[in-house]
Amino acid sequence: MSRRWIQNPNRCSDEYLDGIEDFIEFARRHNPGATRIRCPCRRCNNTLWETIENVGFHLVRNGMIEIYSIWNLHGEQLDHASSSNATRMDSVEPIVDPNDQVMDIIEDVFSFASTNINHKREDDVPTPINSAKFEQYEKLLKNANKELYPGCESFSVLTAIVELMHGKIKYRMSNLCFDYFLGVFKRMLPTNNCLPKDHKDAQKVLNGFGLGYEKIHACKNNCMLFYKEHETLDTCLIWNESRFKMTSQNRTIKIPQKVMRYLPLKPRLQRLYMSTHTATDMRWHKEKWVDDDVMRHPADGEAWKEFDRTFPEFAADPRNVRLGLATTALGRFSYSHIICRLGNA
Repeated sequence: MSRRWIQNPNRCSDEYLDGIEDFIEFARRHNPGATRIRCPCRRCNNTLWETIENVGFHLVRNGMIEIYSIWNLHGEQLDHASSSNATRMDSVEPIVDPNDQVMDIIEDVFSFASTNINHKREDDVPTPINSAKFEQYEKLLKNANKELYPGCESFSVLTAIVELMHGKIKYRMSNLCFDYFLGVFKRMLPTNNCLPKDHKDAQKVLNGFGLGYEKIHACKNNCMLFYKEHETLDTCLIWNESRFKMTSQNRTIKIPQKVMRYLPLKPRLQRLYMSTHTATDMRWHKEKWVDDDVMRHPADGEAWKEFDRTFPEFAADPRNVRLGLATTALGRFSYSHIICRLGNA
């Protein structure tokens, strides 16, 4: 059968959709009883396993790898002449649309969106949705669908911000440096562009993703936190140091001597399991670990194995998370606060 449909750029055409049906039927016929097969879409790149239904959906959304015309990874037999033309997946660079990536992130964070929209049936009971979360979802979705400037097809407003913020973190740019380049980019783009003017505005757009931090005032000597029962105090209980800096009496805003930024741990661990990609990685130590005497993961270490023997019930569930705590350069209050937080988690 002809497989020219793989190169068809119109993934809504009858030719392309019929081709997907032919591929799905081929995969079912050559993999009887299989619930999951390799997904040959341009994102999964034949390296991830998906249900057959999801593979069909991926092929419509992402397109099939254009050079995968011999379906050898799905049961097609190769003769000597065609074996040299078979696709080597380790040499194929997956094509990932950054706009699709951002939409995937939104669906991971706001799981109710994909549940309520993609899998709604007549007999389903509507999932209750927090109004504040839904408002955040709508704002993010609006920026994800909004062009960076009129006619821009490569980047939405949200995609541009995510890419720039990723670069800021990866290359350790200061906020001042980031503001400078953001201003330069904004002047380079057409005048009616929607790029934020500085880091503060960009951060406001991303707040809907959650994973923020909590500011907690601390004594300048690192001896206590102005937190919980001590939140209303203005002086340190140990050294009697002022909580705030000495400023002009005309100032209405008090400036703390020192601030600790606390990043809550539990929502960050939960976020790792919200994404189908990172959730798989989180279970790697149980589901894909190979005992071959090669040290490539903490699961290969004796400490990990001893922990499994000591706590077999904990080790039985691959979703359970083991935490390693490094205390290098931590102040006294930071260490004790982390221990208390972990104890309450």
